[in-house]
Amino acid sequence: MIRGTVVAAAAALLLAAAAPAHAGQPLPVSFHAYTTSADFTAPGSSFEGARLTKAGGAITFGSAAGTLAYSDAYGSPARTYSYARWSSPWFQTGLGFTELVSSWNATTPAGTWIQVEMQATRDGGATATKWYVMGRWASGDGDIHRHSVGGQGDADGYVAIDTFFAKDHPFTGYRLRVTLFELPHSTAPTVFSVGAVASDMPNANPLVPSPLGGAEGIELAVPRFSQEIHTGEYPQFDGGGEAWCSPTSTSMILAYWNRGPSPADYAYVQSDYPNVVDPWVDFAARSTFDYHYDGAGNWPFNTAYAASYGLEAEVTQLRSLNEAEQFIKAGIPLVASIAFEPNKLGGFLFRGTDGHLLTIVGFDAAGNVISNDPASTSDATVRHVYDRAEFEKAWLHATGGIVYVIHPASVPLPPPAVPSQPNW
Repeated sequence: MIRGTVVAAAAALLLAAAAPAHAGQPLPVSFHAYTTSADFTAPGSSFEGARLTKAGGAITFGSAAGTLAYSDAYGSPARTYSYARWSSPWFQTGLGFTELVSSWNATTPAGTWIQVEMQATRDGGATATKWYVMGRWASGDGDIHRHSVGGQGDADGYVAIDTFFAKDHPFTGYRLRVTLFELPHSTAPTVFSVGAVASDMPNANPLVPSPLGGAEGIELAVPRFSQEIHTGEYPQFDGGGEAWCSPTSTSMILAYWNRGPSPADYAYVQSDYPNVVDPWVDFAARSTFDYHYDGAGNWPFNTAYAASYGLEAEVTQLRSLNEAEQFIKAGIPLVASIAFEPNKLGGFLFRGTDGHLLTIVGFDAAGNVISNDPASTSDATVRHVYDRAEFEKAWLHATGGIVYVIHPASVPLPPPAVPSQPNW
C-alpha cells in the first residue's frame, strides 16, 4: 500500500531461501547507534572537516573538506556546497546480516542538508563494499528535495528505497558515513545520532504467536488520525489516502508526545484545503516525501521528521510482539510496518497490502494488538484490535519486525531483551 512492490519483491527474494532459526539462539537482529561524544570519537572514527558541537554529543560542520556542485532531477537549483564528513568505526554485528536500514536525528537549517552512507564487510574491514547512499535528507524542501538513491546495485548488494539488501552472501560488519553540506553563510547542520539496524530476520522465519509479555490490558492514549480522509489532497505528494499511512502514523505518535508542527507551519494546508481535517498530516506527508521513491513511506525519513521536534527516533526491528509489549509497558507506542496477502488480517480495511504502516498502542487482555490504524474511514474508526498471531505474521514475516521507536529523551527505553545482541 505505501511501500510499493520494490521492497516487497526484495523481501520475497530473501524469503525464498528462508530457514528456521537455530533453537536457543536469538533471532538475528543488531541495532547500533552513535549518539554521544564518546561514540563519535571512538577509535576508528574519522573527521574530515566535521567536528563535535561545543556542547558535545553531536557532530556539525567545522571546516570545508571540499566542495560539491549539486542539483537533482526533482527541481533543486544548481548550487555549490561546501562539505564536511564523519565516518564511524567498523561495527561487527555478531551475526550474518542480509539487510540494513540506517536512521538519523539531525537539524538542517536553510541552505544545508546531509547524506548518509553505509559500507559493509565480511572480514572485519580487510575487504569492503563500495559506499551505498542510504539517503539524502533535509527537513525542508527549499534547497534540495530529500530522496533515496536508486541504481546502486552491484555484485555485493543494492538499495531498495531505504534498505540495503545483500546479494549471495551475508555480511558481518559495517560502518556509516555522514556528509554535511552547507551554502556560504548558512547555519551549520547538526547530526545528533546516526545508527543502523542489521538483520537476517526474513530468513530466520520467526515462529508466531510469541509468548505474552505483560502488557495485556494496557492501552496508551494515542490520538487517532485517519489517512483515508485525506484522499485526493496534494497529488504532488502522492495524494493522501492509502499513500499516507506512514506520515499519518508518525503524526499520531508526535501528537501523543505533544510535539509536532505549529499552526503557522501548516496554515498553507488550511488555505489550500479549507475543509481539511488534521492538517498536520498533510504537513507531515510533505515533510517525509521521498522524491525518488515518489512517496511518503521512507522509514528513516519519517523518524528524522519526528526527531526534528526534539524527540529521539530510530528505525529498528523487533523479534516479536513480546518485545513490542516491553515498549508499551514503558509508555512508548510504536509504528510498525506490515504486509500480507488477502484476507490474512481480520478487520483490516482492505483485503491485503504490499506494505502498510500503523501503530501499536496497546494489547487487550488476551494479548491481541490494539492499533490506531490510519487505514480507516474516519478518525472515529481508527482504533482496531487485531489477532495476535495474524498481526505478528504480517509484521515479522514481511518486514522482519520493522518499527519506528519515537520518544522523548526523558522517557527511557526498556532494557534490551537480548543484552548480548541488542536491537534498540
